[in-house]
Amino acid sequence: MCRTPKPNGKTALIVGMAKSGISSAKLLYKKGYNIIINDLKPEIPGLEEALSGIRYTNRLGVAPEALLEEADLMVISPVIPIFKPFVKKAIAMGVEVIGEIELGWRYSSRGAKFVCIGGTNGKTTTTALTGEIFKAYHARLGSGQAFVLGNIGIPITEHALETRPGDTVVAETAALQFESIVNFRCNAAGLLNITEDHVNRFGSMEAYIAAKMRMFENQTEDDFAALNADDPIVSKAETRARKLFFSRLHEVENGAFVRDGRIVFRMDGEETELIPAQELGIIGSHNLENALCAVCLSCCMGVPADIISEVLRSFKGVEHRIEFTRTFKGVTFYNDSKGTNPESTVKAVEAMTRPTVLILGAGNYDKQSDYRPVFRAFNGRIKAVVVNGSNTDAIMKAAADEGYENIQACPDDFAELIYTSFSLAEDGDAVLLSPACASWGMFDNYEQRGEIFKQIVNDMK
Repeated sequence: MCRTPKPNGKTALIVGMAKSGISSAKLLYKKGYNIIINDLKPEIPGLEEALSGIRYTNRLGVAPEALLEEADLMVISPVIPIFKPFVKKAIAMGVEVIGEIELGWRYSSRGAKFVCIGGTNGKTTTTALTGEIFKAYHARLGSGQAFVLGNIGIPITEHALETRPGDTVVAETAALQFESIVNFRCNAAGLLNITEDHVNRFGSMEAYIAAKMRMFENQTEDDFAALNADDPIVSKAETRARKLFFSRLHEVENGAFVRDGRIVFRMDGEETELIPAQELGIIGSHNLENALCAVCLSCCMGVPADIISEVLRSFKGVEHRIEFTRTFKGVTFYNDSKGTNPESTVKAVEAMTRPTVLILGAGNYDKQSDYRPVFRAFNGRIKAVVVNGSNTDAIMKAAADEGYENIQACPDDFAELIYTSFSLAEDGDAVLLSPACASWGMFDNYEQRGEIFKQIVNDMK
């Protein structure tokens, strides 16, 4: 498609045409930019339909460094490292390079508040929960609205131009996205935890931690930072914002904690009692931490306690995260496809209350993860493990290192993996899909993996 000159004469090169690239292209077209789209793939099914309504130059399959002369602005996908040679070349040439969340923040109303959630695990659940709290808050106010955006599945750029003063943007944010920020600012930022993940992408654990910590980079004394007091890395985060802490293990001076079984928020010596922890609508100790973070983020932004309490009770979790799928012949199936790293799978295992057959692997992408912590977390909960995918050897070795023997590789297809798991379960048991691995190479994403799991389980006869 031919490029049409725009009034301001500026050209934006969009590198990486997944969700964030598509919405970035649409936003910048509306703001008068000439658009060039680029991706390593020469063809992307459905892309033309997704970009209908805008004019652009198609440069799919072309090396991005060959397009830099044409660009004033380059928006890169979060999977593209900021240290890639073509990115460094662009910067040296004077091309501004940013990511989608920076672009979305720039075009959002400065009167809208950004409430951001980060961490290795639990981001999606905490973002969805916090989003529901702010939706209920705005409904009570009768003004403004809450947008739940970011890494949760809807790019910030998709709704940035709709935001107005008084709105709240609740955004799930990832380390991959923070590499390319410039002015992106969180009015309230919650950091849940930091454990090993994406080391292959960042090169070291130290680089991964540094990227996570950039969520606090542009905060001011007027902002808030909610930090997990039980996480040795998170608790030491540096920020100019006012710090609130959350802990499920002990009381904190300012923040959220559990006392005598009840969730409490304390700030400046004033306490607000919320619900008993056992009344939370989501199960597991990890979800208690997620809820405490959401309490900090909503209380500091002025949401009334009764609204927070009501949502804490009614919220039942997110799709693909320890999601009840079906009980068939006495066996209960749970979809935890979002368990894409060992630490996330540990949380899911710890939430199980019945004998469980665990499905690991189910992906062909190697994050170079250490799977031994998964087996250390079993504590009698896991009666058998089945595994397939490119990480099978690493997972089998981790099991051997930890002395776990009831594990079998299932090299057949995904359906056979699920049926094998079911054959190992008895009446009253559970089957848990929590792969501890990325889905790529076998599926488009973890959502597709979870959807196919649910379809296979629900079709059992």
